[in-house]
Amino acid sequence: MFNYCAINLLEIKSMLKNMDNTRYSSSLVLLSGASVGQHVRHILEFYTCLIAAKKLGVVNYDGRQRNLQLETDCDFAQVQIDKIIADLPNFDVAKQLFLEGNYTHENNPNTTITTTFGRELAYCLEHSIHHQALIKIGLKELNLENIIKENFGVAPATIRYKQDQCAQ
Repeated sequence: MFNYCAINLLEIKSMLKNMDNTRYSSSLVLLSGASVGQHVRHILEFYTCLIAAKKLGVVNYDGRQRNLQLETDCDFAQVQIDKIIADLPNFDVAKQLFLEGNYTHENNPNTTITTTFGRELAYCLEHSIHHQALIKIGLKELNLENIIKENFGVAPATIRYKQDQCAQ
């Protein structure tokens, strides 16, 4: 699982190497005013929350920092990706954690669910792919879709399905 996450994060890093901060942080119509940078920040902060759970034993994605530098500075985001990739192998995928969050629109108490580091790692990867699909839409608006590979933001199951369809 660590390798899959690392490969996915390196795809984002590759994209960042080919962007400037102005386009990265531009408010985009097709993303309802959000920027590519906001989606990258969101992805990276989920991983950061999971890494912080190593000490706490609790992961809470609602409690992320929302670090504005991550959504405005391509170089800073790349450094954070490298740190995440370096930290991930230091975890036991079977380690039990508690996932807590408020899954309502109200100020209700958090719900706590038993999970594992491996399950949450899989969630972070799927969450990343989902946001990469949105990023791809933003890159099209910026006329930058050429800086990513065709399967950027496409779920592995979808890629396999398409390959099977072509093979038939």
